[in-house]
Amino acid sequence: MRVLVPAERIRERVREMGAEIGRDYPEGVLLVAILKGACFFLADLARAIAGPVRIDFIGISSYGRGKTSSGEVKLAKDLDTAIDGVDVLVVEDIVDSGITLNYLMEVLRQRRPRSLRIAALLDKPERRVRPVEVAYVGFQIPDEFVVGYGLDYAEQYRNLPDIRVLEGAAK
Repeated sequence: MRVLVPAERIRERVREMGAEIGRDYPEGVLLVAILKGACFFLADLARAIAGPVRIDFIGISSYGRGKTSSGEVKLAKDLDTAIDGVDVLVVEDIVDSGITLNYLMEVLRQRRPRSLRIAALLDKPERRVRPVEVAYVGFQIPDEFVVGYGLDYAEQYRNLPDIRVLEGAAK
C-alpha cells in the first residue's frame, strides 16, 4: 500500500481544523460522528477544539461490504441526543458519492438544529453523485480507494496511522 497522507500531516491538519471550528463555535458544538470510520478523526478533532464539545454517534451506510456505494442508505444507529436548537457538526471520514451524507443531512435538518454543517477528513469531489456542502475539509484526494485512520476495506486497515491507497482495489 502506498501512503497518500502521512500520519504527521493528518495530525497537523486536524489541529488546524480544530482551531477553526473552535473559533466558529465559541459557545460549543455537538459533534456527530458517523460510525464506524469517523471515530479516529472524531477523537483527535474533539481534543483539538478549545471550546465546549459534546459528542454523539449515528450509524449509517450505503456501502455494505463492497468498495462502491450500493446507493441504498440504511440508518443503523440513531442519535442519543435531541438536536432541536443545537449547533451540530457532522464528522465524517470521507465524502465520496455524497449519497449517504445527502440523506443524513436531510434527516437531521428535519430535527431543527440551530445550525448543521459537515467536517470531513477527506473529500473526493470527482466521485460526487449528489451535492454535499462540506464546511471543513482536511484533504482533497484523488479518486483512489483509501484505507487507514478509521477508513476500512471489509473491516480491515482502520488502525493504520496514515491514509494509504489500497493498490489494485476498485474504486
